Formats: sequence, structure tokens, C-alpha cells
Amino acid sequence: MKIPKHVGFIIDGNRRFAKRLMKSPQKGHEWGYEKVKKLIDWCKEFNIQEFTLYTFSLENFDRPKAEFDYLMKLFKKAFIELQTEKDKIKDLRVKFIGRLHLFPEDVKKEMYNLMEKTKNNEPFKLNFAMAYSGRAEIIDAVKKVAEAVKSGNLSIEDIDEKVLQEQLYMDSDPDLIIRTSESRLSGFLLWQASYSELIFLPNILWPEFTKENLVECLEKYSNIERRFGK
Repeated sequence: MKIPKHVGFIIDGNRRFAKRLMKSPQKGHEWGYEKVKKLIDWCKEFNIQEFTLYTFSLENFDRPKAEFDYLMKLFKKAFIELQTEKDKIKDLRVKFIGRLHLFPEDVKKEMYNLMEKTKNNEPFKLNFAMAYSGRAEIIDAVKKVAEAVKSGNLSIEDIDEKVLQEQLYMDSDPDLIIRTSESRLSGFLLWQASYSELIFLPNILWPEFTKENLVECLEKYSNIERRFGK
């Protein structure tokens, strides 16, 4: 089976799964977090070198206050737990991408602690897209390019795809993007996903996602002849 080097996951459907079981949204997010921990192990098992999880969008800041506050506590707990689970992170470099300055200080602290503790780990890479929007990423990159032009360190004539891509949160393009519960990208990696293969699982909510679902997606990817516009 041909394994993609980089897979993006849009992990959607926690609240709907909880509602179906007549539980609180908070419970759905707990189940979603437990599934993320399993996903890390599955990606390693199949030797997926890099995986990026769309964890919290810019729009998610508009969630009801009680749910938002709970999510912040859950994120803090999760990032502290990952720092202590040495067997899980010993070969995993963790990175957070997005407008991280928007998070509460205690959550932000644990993000940077986790990145620092894993910065030299290899061969696997895990990216959490948080306070993330594909449009915001491109806007932030354009601002950096504009600042370089303004300061005289870059000429307008030299601006090309490579120059802009170097200013993005992440310069790695996913070979495959998998989304649960819906059939759209919702702003995920808009620049990087130009030639990504897309697999949507609209009838599966994130807490329901199984190892078998991942295998099916990898098998489907393996049978695709990638052309890149040629």
C-alpha cells in the first residue's frame, strides 16, 4: 500500500456525536480528544511521517462561553498530558500553527512547552492547527512579505510562490486530507491543499472514526494516480 507522507485531518463532529447520545457538548469533546490520542498511534503504525489536525478554527472563538472555557481547560490538560507521555512523544515533534497569541496565557504556555520538549524528536511530525484559518494564514504571510518590501529587504519583482510560501505557518503540503462529518475544507490549509487528494466521510463523526476507516482512506489514496495537473 502506498502511504502518503503527510495527511491532514479535519476532525469534526464532536458536538453532534454528543447530542445524538443526549450528552453535553463537553462530553463530545472529551471523546474527540481520546480519539486524537489513538490517531497518533495509528499514524505512527502506518508510518505516516507528518499529520496535521484542524483542531480549533478562528470561528470557534465564537462558541458559547461555557463550551469555550471547557475547551481551553481540555486543551491545557491535553498538552500537559502529552508532555508526560514520553513513549508517545519520544519520536514525535509537535508544532502549533495559527494565531496562537489569541489563546489564554496558561494554554499558550503549555503549547510552547510541548513544542520545546519535542523540537528535536523524529521521525514523526504532528501539527495542531489552532486559532487557524487558511485565509488568515495567507493574510499573515502577505503582511510579512509587505514588511520585507517596506524595509527594503525584498523587491516587488522578486515576489513569487516560494517567497510567499516561506512566510506561511507551515510549508509542508499534505498528500491527503481526510474530513469527518462534512464534505468541505472549511478553510483548512487553503494554500497547501492545492493538489491534496480529498476524502470526505460525511456519515462518520469524529469520535466514531476508527482505525479501519483510516485503512480504507489509505487504500483509496493508494489507488489514486496523482497527476499534479499534468
